[in-house]
Amino acid sequence: MSRFKRADEVDSLAGFRAGKTEPTVPSALLKAARKSGQLNLSGRGLIEVPQNVYHLNIDTPEEAHQNVSFGASDRWWEQTDLTKLLLSSNQLTQLSDDIRLLAGLTTLDLHDNQLSSLPGALGELQALQQLQLSHNKLRSLPVELCTLKNLRSLTVQQNLLESLPEDLGQLENLTELELSNNQLTGLPSSLGRLTCLQKLHLCHNKLSCLPDALTQLTNVKLLDCSNNQLTDIPAGLSEMLALEQLYLRHNKLRLLPQLLAPALKELYVGNNHIEQLEADQLASLTFISILELRDNKIKALPDQITLLSMLTRLDLTNNDITTLPASLSLLPNLKMLLLEGNPLRGIRRDLLTKGTNELLKYLKGRIKEEPDRADEGPTAMTLPSQARINVHHIKTLKLLDYSEKKADHIPDELFDAAADQAVTTVNFSKNQLTFIPARLMDFQSSLSDIQLGFNKLTCCPPDICKLLQLTHIDLRNNQLSDLPSEMENLTKLRSVILSCNRFKSFPEVLYQIVSLETVLLGNNQVGGLDPSHLMKLVHLSTLDLSNNDLLNIPPELGLCTSLRCLSLEGNPFRTPRAAIVAKGTDAVLEYLRGRIPT
Repeated sequence: MSRFKRADEVDSLAGFRAGKTEPTVPSALLKAARKSGQLNLSGRGLIEVPQNVYHLNIDTPEEAHQNVSFGASDRWWEQTDLTKLLLSSNQLTQLSDDIRLLAGLTTLDLHDNQLSSLPGALGELQALQQLQLSHNKLRSLPVELCTLKNLRSLTVQQNLLESLPEDLGQLENLTELELSNNQLTGLPSSLGRLTCLQKLHLCHNKLSCLPDALTQLTNVKLLDCSNNQLTDIPAGLSEMLALEQLYLRHNKLRLLPQLLAPALKELYVGNNHIEQLEADQLASLTFISILELRDNKIKALPDQITLLSMLTRLDLTNNDITTLPASLSLLPNLKMLLLEGNPLRGIRRDLLTKGTNELLKYLKGRIKEEPDRADEGPTAMTLPSQARINVHHIKTLKLLDYSEKKADHIPDELFDAAADQAVTTVNFSKNQLTFIPARLMDFQSSLSDIQLGFNKLTCCPPDICKLLQLTHIDLRNNQLSDLPSEMENLTKLRSVILSCNRFKSFPEVLYQIVSLETVLLGNNQVGGLDPSHLMKLVHLSTLDLSNNDLLNIPPELGLCTSLRCLSLEGNPFRTPRAAIVAKGTDAVLEYLRGRIPT
């Protein structure tokens, strides 16, 4: 007997039956599902999925046995296979193996039920793209789930998971993985193979460390690791090239993570045990826009906070800060400064309540009132061009900053102000420069970091080889097509950023710089590279060649085993296929090695 009652049938004994009656699904709903391919049974009090639902694709509908004529809209033999099944907010305790009969499902929503386990038959739903399992009582996931190659979104938050299948990395098309509010103490090493992943939620678990495999997730934009037991963050997270938002609230961090992730815009590290901010930690966050440090134990802000020139919001609520550096007012984009709950001295309470603008005006006034110090001379001076020089930055931070001025040259007064100072960092990015200033050679014994991105440079002068202390050079978004051979003398160079230029081949000189660890050449016109030379770069771990003109990838590239992050997306080559590229660096290198002629 069908477990659904037709709407026109009346149970004459219903009033005398004891116990709970089984929920019914209107036949009209099943009829509509055959036409639309969608069935919504959410919130119907179901304790199990009725057989009629499992058999919806294969059973002949009841009306077909009746002696009625069919209109064009009622041709049951033209029914559509079920693609979307919504079963959320019921009382389901199990799912039958018969779920395999619904092989056309692309969406299966089982959230907010009482499921403690799942059948292996789920692995037969090979068309499935979205699987929602949150708010159940799952203690494990069946390994068969890992065969769902088309799965895009897997949400399993609010369960009782203590571990994940080691084969999770087979879900190669997954873009969203939601694992928050479980009991996870570790993550499978195969996680790094989920190279299409864009959002990864791990908050409210019991993680004490993050696996190195995370560094392979070069498309992840959002990573949430809040409310765990993390004591430190691996520096390898810097290799997550797309990471924009990182949440680390409510952990056991004692230091601000030192991350060079180039796209990182928002960092949330509230409710940790951070006591002080180090200069090198702040220096790595150059492009950060939102920095949340609330509810820590920070006692002072270092002057290096002014390195964060893109900062718009700084939350320092509930720390132990007693004084604010006047240089805080020099942050050009700061719109929101939150300081409640700090034992600040020397700043009137009413000033704090007036908002960020008034406070920054007050701090800027302090700079003007105290223009010099006995040991430093002027804090700032004005050039004839009306561009300020921050002498304090030069002397204390060893930073020469003349960025975002729209300038076509760098005034000599700036270099004069830094005379006899061991400047280590120069930031001339976001201007209109057509040549690299010759006076950079003034700092050839100390300069280690040059930022010249977003200018109009067409060539790089041979003199740059005199900067023997150079470890990092950023030349992104210029008009460069070659690099001088003299650069091979830069034996300490570790990182070169050449994205968005006009290179048509891999710059020959880079093959000679064996100290290189990172080369970013994305968005150029590179048509080839020499793997036999590339193999000499034994420290090279990150190579970005995305969005270039590579028609083929030489198999010998697979022998460059030091590579941990290889980006090849957006090139016109046919092999390796996109599916292999999407699996990540290890899979690509293995594939290439397999194609080397023997």
